[in-house]
Amino acid sequence: MSNLVKEFNDYRQVMNEKLLNDDNKVIKRIFNLDTNAYMEGALNVKTKELLGLVASTVLRCDDCVKYHLETCYKEGITKAEMMEAMSIATLVGGTIVIPHLRRAYEFWEALEENK
Repeated sequence: MSNLVKEFNDYRQVMNEKLLNDDNKVIKRIFNLDTNAYMEGALNVKTKELLGLVASTVLRCDDCVKYHLETCYKEGITKAEMMEAMSIATLVGGTIVIPHLRRAYEFWEALEENK
């Protein structure tokens, strides 16, 4: 697995466990809400993940972008579909999101290396 992907996932896992083990009801409910929001519903999972990717890019959250990129990749979203979604994010977010676009592209390449 690419170091970029592995480092992100390892850190995320360790810190999520620490946060959830702290037993804060509000934090646990937010995590649960997030999990449930991305489940199949009126919109399919792929669509929801692309929406999450676009929103995360516009909000300039690199961790969120990486999370949604990996989930998109696992859901079978193609590079072309991802890039089209990222083009919308860049249009809506403006040129300030270009650095996030660069890092997203780099992370997608790392995901592809792990095939």
